[in-house]
Amino acid sequence: MRRADRALVAGVVGGVLLLTAACSGSTGGSGGGTGGGGGDATGKPSAEAPKTSAAVVSVEPADGTKEVKPSGVLKVAVASGKLTTVKVTGKDGAEVPGAVTPDGLGWAPTGNLAVSTEYQVDAQAVDTAGIATSKKSTFTTLTPKKGAGPKDNVADNATYGVGMIVSLTFTTPVKDKEAVEKAVTFQTEDNRVVKGHWFGNQRVDFRPEHYWKSNSKVTVKYDLKSVETAPGVYGEVNSTQTFNIGRSRISEADASSKRMVVQEEGKAPQTLLISAGASSPASQNTFNGTMVVMGKEGTTVMDSSTVPNHEGAAYKVEMPHALRLTPSGTYVHGKNVAQSVFGNQNTSHGCIGLYDTAGDGSPSTPAGSFYDASIIGDVVTVKGSVGKQVAPDNGMSGWNLNWSQW
Repeated sequence: MRRADRALVAGVVGGVLLLTAACSGSTGGSGGGTGGGGGDATGKPSAEAPKTSAAVVSVEPADGTKEVKPSGVLKVAVASGKLTTVKVTGKDGAEVPGAVTPDGLGWAPTGNLAVSTEYQVDAQAVDTAGIATSKKSTFTTLTPKKGAGPKDNVADNATYGVGMIVSLTFTTPVKDKEAVEKAVTFQTEDNRVVKGHWFGNQRVDFRPEHYWKSNSKVTVKYDLKSVETAPGVYGEVNSTQTFNIGRSRISEADASSKRMVVQEEGKAPQTLLISAGASSPASQNTFNGTMVVMGKEGTTVMDSSTVPNHEGAAYKVEMPHALRLTPSGTYVHGKNVAQSVFGNQNTSHGCIGLYDTAGDGSPSTPAGSFYDASIIGDVVTVKGSVGKQVAPDNGMSGWNLNWSQW
């Protein structure tokens, strides 16, 4: 055979052998092969098909659900296995806090979801053989159609006295009071506990057991936006406010002795002569109990027509240096009558009167100096009056409830 012919035969044989090898690899060695088990073209065993986990993960709400309530709806569970991780995130990447139950069968968020937000759920679980499975879904929370209109009585960075009570009011009745209280948190420099107390279903007041620490800061955080305060009504507001507590200034007025002792932090006690509410008629008695300055109103019109159940002669007069103590009309204010009245007679219409000059008064009089030194949140306690005890919801008078009642 010529050399060229031998080369042609060798090429043909080689091609047949290559074709046979390729076919053997594709059939796993079946047919005319002499090998034992299956393998690939290199002779290595084929990988086994992956096993399916017996664990089945479920997510509520279902994938793609919209208008989901921000609380009490999101739940992740597993059957025939245990959850290993659950991650729920908003579009901003923020992760929703939550915890897998001790038995590994469920997961739920530890707080409310945000309203008007799309969330992604990624849950992982294993069965008893340790084989893993996962579940992913997406849902969107509702957009509230009605708000509760919460409003408080503190301003950011303002300074208040040690008796300040934070009062939060709503424009609509609150049904889930516990959820509202949990959504309002306080941080103080001395870590004192602050608790809420409800007066009706539209007002909750917050205070510590004792007066605030003087010369300190208080931060109040409202996480109410996603709280369903009543069916279909949401809290609207997420905000943080920090306010200051100034020096301690506590005044104690004795209606029987007609004197008021003022104790301001760092200063010697000061005794002022007063004229408290008249003993008769009853509508002119001064309340007993602890009240708090809730407004500095300057010269204010005192009008008997605004006093519930007023008895005696009608009046409508301007009084200078007026510090409001209650919404019902109790003040510490200037009074332009004979100076000899103060310390000797109770002639007021229920207020604590201090000597002052006519018109807008004078800053150098007892009334003027007391007014100028006062700030909202200062404490004024009255004793020795024939009047009733001030109601705890009359202004910031909640200090008249003991801690267990609060």
